Amino acid sequence: MGGVLLLGGFLVCGVVLMDGLLPGKDRLVRLWLGLCAGLLMMMWLPALTAFFIRFTLAAQLLGLTVAAAGAGLCAFLTRDIPRQKRWTDMPLWLPLALVVPLTLMSAYLQYTHTLRAVDGALHVGQSTYGDLCLHLGIATSLRGAAFPPDYSLLPGTLLGYPFLGDGMVTSMLLGGSGLAFSFVLTGTLMMALVYLGFVILCWELTRSRAATVLAFVLMFINGGLGFLYALDGVWKDPTAFREIFTGFYKTPTNQPDLNLRWVNVICDMMIPQRTLLTGWTLLVPALWLLATSARDRDARGFAVLGVWAGAMPMVHTHSFLALGLISAGAMAGTLLRAPGDDRPRALGLFLLYGAIAVLLALPQLLTWSVPQTLGGGSLRFRFNWVNNRGDGRLIDGYCWFWIKNVGLIWLLMIPAALSAKKDSPMRPLALGALCVYVVAELIQFQPNEYDNNKLFYAAYMVMMPAMGLYLTQLWQRLKNVRGRALLAAAFLLSATVSGGLSIGREIVSDYQLFGADEVDAARFAEENAPADAVFLTGQQHNNAVAALAGRDIVCGTGSYLFFHGVDYSAQQRDARQMLERPGESGDLFKKYGVTYAYISNHERYDYAVDEAWFAEHGELVFAEGGTAIYALDGH
Repeated sequence: MGGVLLLGGFLVCGVVLMDGLLPGKDRLVRLWLGLCAGLLMMMWLPALTAFFIRFTLAAQLLGLTVAAAGAGLCAFLTRDIPRQKRWTDMPLWLPLALVVPLTLMSAYLQYTHTLRAVDGALHVGQSTYGDLCLHLGIATSLRGAAFPPDYSLLPGTLLGYPFLGDGMVTSMLLGGSGLAFSFVLTGTLMMALVYLGFVILCWELTRSRAATVLAFVLMFINGGLGFLYALDGVWKDPTAFREIFTGFYKTPTNQPDLNLRWVNVICDMMIPQRTLLTGWTLLVPALWLLATSARDRDARGFAVLGVWAGAMPMVHTHSFLALGLISAGAMAGTLLRAPGDDRPRALGLFLLYGAIAVLLALPQLLTWSVPQTLGGGSLRFRFNWVNNRGDGRLIDGYCWFWIKNVGLIWLLMIPAALSAKKDSPMRPLALGALCVYVVAELIQFQPNEYDNNKLFYAAYMVMMPAMGLYLTQLWQRLKNVRGRALLAAAFLLSATVSGGLSIGREIVSDYQLFGADEVDAARFAEENAPADAVFLTGQQHNNAVAALAGRDIVCGTGSYLFFHGVDYSAQQRDARQMLERPGESGDLFKKYGVTYAYISNHERYDYAVDEAWFAEHGELVFAEGGTAIYALDGH
């Protein structure tokens, strides 16, 4: 309950703050921005205090006190400024009809995909089987951590991965909330805010109900022409259709062997990739602030945007980079179309925004992002994203790759951008989207080239309002054409059937992540092992000690560390030696400060574990099923 109260306190502070900073905006806009601001403060303010008093409950309460003081001061200073009393100028049914159904579905997916208890074991969905343990481990290990924190998967190595979104869950844990509940509640809330924010952004840019609906559907039920491959398989074997819903990654949006990589954003981005979801919770408001502030030449809006953007790198670095590129393009587009006497003011406002953002972001980038990216050697030239074999040859023809992945709407991106009115904010934003597209097509930022999709999706998001408006205009132009309804239905079906099948697969997916004995072992470790204990374990990604107990381990899985650009080769080698030849590894046990050995069927399968040595030289403190924990104090 304490964690919920803590979350609620930050959300209230955010709403009060935005009510004072943007009094002229509609109530719904202020409420949405305020809830997003509350989450942002919950991520940052306790983290800042943790540099002085560790990430404890005291840090959370001090952060909430600062948030309350700031919100209260803002309310006091703006008490005489009249507030916009209108809730919204869009039809109320529009956000209700779009946001509520997807939020309910997302809440169900969050529940089924985040440590669902089944007979003592913990189950997840298909898309979270791989990614969830990373976020669990960060959230559980940050309890009481000194800042800046280290990887619990590689003690002594600075945690360069954006961790503030998972730190928000840690805050709730410190307040007394459960692990799964904290993830589900914050995940559902953020998905609802992304949905609502996208509707608000689309309405702001288009003022069209039809365009908003189309943009929303194309954004979140997205999928390319992968269904054609699926239908081809069904034609050859009727049982293949069932495999879409039962096979592991056999959906029409995510089959690397067929070069289908444009995944559905709900299934494979927002649900499993918590950091991206947290980033989008801030990116959509940032895009709204950018569009409205540039249009209205609003200095206050640009200042708020500067602070907002400056806080984003350690929330989600890709979203921060995408926002920067979009902003650069939007600035160029705004200056090109602005009257001569208005250009100095427009330029000054963009520079104000940029200066604030850079001032706040630079310490984060220099401390975490740049060393990990450059130090990991992941920054390189790579043309055409995942369609590049790595030797300069393309797997599919350039245009066909994008058409089959994104769908027919890829062909309409440029016409949609050009169809926007000359004075519409959509044109500068489209130029910004082009900047993102070009950069992501030419530069690989992380060891996993697939991660550039986090940039492409930001560009796609920016283009969807213009796309929705363009499609409504096409509908009007074809009013005298027979069969236009059939044509429109075929187009929408081609754009959404792959995404719909992927969502259906995710709804029915169910995988065991931790067995009952592993859950009990993690509970034992959390309750009995000191917070600074170091466990010797295997490198399985579903490591119960790291993910559920939050304890340090000698070396975690390369599935995470390699793709973060971290060198873990020495620790990997030493962990293997300690498990297989512990009698010869006394110096290594002391070097890493190992106090416990965790041996499960994972370790026995991956290593030739000398379990007899651990039984003789350690104390068996936990044994259940196939899992054992040995205390190794003094070894």
